[in-house]
Amino acid sequence: MKILMVNKFLYPRGGADIYMLKLGARFAEQGHQVEYFGMADPQNTVTNSWGEYTRNMDFRGKSLDRFAYPFRIIYSGEAKARLRKVLALFRPDVVHMNNINFQLTPSVIDACHEWGIPVVQTVHDFQIICPNHMLYNLKELAVCERCVKGSKWNCAKYKCIHGSLVKSVIGALEALLYLKKDTYRKVDRYICPSRFMEKMLLSGRPDLAGRTCAVHNFIEMPDAEPCEKEPYVVMACRLSREKGIACVREAALKLPHIRFRIAGSGPDGELLEGIPNVELLGFLSGRPLMNLISRAACMIVPSIWYENCPLTILEAHSLGTPVITAGFGGMAELVEDGVTGKLISPVTGDTLAAAIDELMGDPDRLADMAERCLEKRAGMITIEKYTEMLMDIYADVIGGKA
Repeated sequence: MKILMVNKFLYPRGGADIYMLKLGARFAEQGHQVEYFGMADPQNTVTNSWGEYTRNMDFRGKSLDRFAYPFRIIYSGEAKARLRKVLALFRPDVVHMNNINFQLTPSVIDACHEWGIPVVQTVHDFQIICPNHMLYNLKELAVCERCVKGSKWNCAKYKCIHGSLVKSVIGALEALLYLKKDTYRKVDRYICPSRFMEKMLLSGRPDLAGRTCAVHNFIEMPDAEPCEKEPYVVMACRLSREKGIACVREAALKLPHIRFRIAGSGPDGELLEGIPNVELLGFLSGRPLMNLISRAACMIVPSIWYENCPLTILEAHSLGTPVITAGFGGMAELVEDGVTGKLISPVTGDTLAAAIDELMGDPDRLADMAERCLEKRAGMITIEKYTEMLMDIYADVIGGKA
């Protein structure tokens, strides 16, 4: 099969990019023809055979070109034209879209639709129903669903994008344009990494009914070597407000007898500095991170926004580590309350501290939960299983297009 993977970044910058790159590599290993389309960048680790990419947009740069960004991030004629060249030269059987907004824009969906090529898109965030893609207002520090069923101008009214009126107006205009053009109905199948994502997507866009499916993300299963648990709580994520960093600070101060080991970096890491029972380890990956998680008594994922399908929860369970997390969003689908961890709602310093204190004070219960977590390994979706499922989805949309 000839598969074109489309994503704004063609190097491992974040979770969506890594997902796309791993899928592409796996498909190539299976003998499929895989090409890529995205932004030109010296960091790119994958390419296409014709050197066709859209220009890079560096929002932190100082070039005069940046003044054209407000127009290019709403609808990129360049991305559409360059993708059309790739489509003409490659003639893919299916195009798999990932993160496309702003740098590529949904103009690339139009290009595929005009050629009659089936399109599948993995829904990595809430962009289709929320102009700031998070369903979370960073200024109010609260979950926000105003644009899901209401006017997209709410984005501008409440300055939902980085607290900036200009950025928020552009975001609202982008959302309104694609509603008017009916662009998102040109995608043949949306792959939602959680049932919650599918539910929210259809809540805001009921016209997409019949075009969605919920499939949890795949996990590259780490070895679950027997190890002795140690009495500490682990957290591994970007250290930012929406991840519940303020709640972790409050919980750590309330529980001076419990050790917190935090892996990650981010803009709000300073909130956790100077607390005697908090150890900041910086960014970790690979074996050091797996060792940290596998030896922990439990993991905390106290996000205060709607996470989609956090891989950290799946990784923790695969290593026999129970998880305390929010009882909403995609997080609630991954933890069986009282069996493989504990669900809390609302997520506050008090509720988080109470859950941690309860579990850490009951080693026998934690040990039982650890065993239940390991039992989940057999049912987890590996990349091998995931690509088989994708092949079925690809065949379905290709058949539908034919």
